[in-house]
Amino acid sequence: MRHISSGRHHATFEFGDLTVTSLRDGYVDMPPTRLRDASGHTLDQLPDTVPLVDGNLRLSVNAFHITDGTASVLIDTGASNAWHSTMGSLYDALDEAGIDRGDITDVAITHNHEDHVNGLITPDGSPAFPDLRHVWIGASDAAVFTGRLEPVGDRVAPITDKIAINNWVMAVPTPGHTPGHTVYEVSSSASRLLVWGDTVHVPSLQFAQPEVSWELDGAQPQARNARTALLEQLTTPGYFVAGAHLDSPGVGRVTRNGTGYALEYLAPAHA
Repeated sequence: MRHISSGRHHATFEFGDLTVTSLRDGYVDMPPTRLRDASGHTLDQLPDTVPLVDGNLRLSVNAFHITDGTASVLIDTGASNAWHSTMGSLYDALDEAGIDRGDITDVAITHNHEDHVNGLITPDGSPAFPDLRHVWIGASDAAVFTGRLEPVGDRVAPITDKIAINNWVMAVPTPGHTPGHTVYEVSSSASRLLVWGDTVHVPSLQFAQPEVSWELDGAQPQARNARTALLEQLTTPGYFVAGAHLDSPGVGRVTRNGTGYALEYLAPAHA
């Protein structure tokens, strides 16, 4: 995978016969008390290697557009105007990257939380992707399509098992953070990319200490096991990762590092 261009809100990578574009929706600040140790208790001490902004953890919010030049998939959609004012830049990021929202027919959602799914609807209440055909989401998370999201509810394609959503994207259920949390495995002519949602929230900590979990993980032991299994998979040669809360643009490769793992970004990263 090769980084080929960047802007304020996006970074584009050549990925064999595919093109991957990271789209920055913004960021959200969260208290360090969200972190949990292996017993489920609030983490006693935060390592000095974990940066804080005014005492908070700053989490990037990223989405990813993948295309073979004909078909495309958008994985996650950011928050639109439905959560913090520091988010909602997805549409600007698409414009900056030269991606027409009218060309996006398939959206794949990692899970049903606001910063991943609410960008399906713009601040004025209209669907963000006028030619949308499918919204792929774990079946256990699909109940979110009411109220604000009801206008696209008839496009929902619930995922109940591992399934190919096109010739180069496979949906892989990874419950834990939410019951329907899903990772998308992208296969190009060159290698493979795992695109995840809330597998890792704090990359400066959870790669080195994957046993550390997040307060909002619905089932912390299950989320911890899923994270460890995915990290181990990513050490296989030819694998890359793209993460919703990895420091923007959030694309890199994973190696083992002692009892944990290390992440090497493929482009300069910032939270």
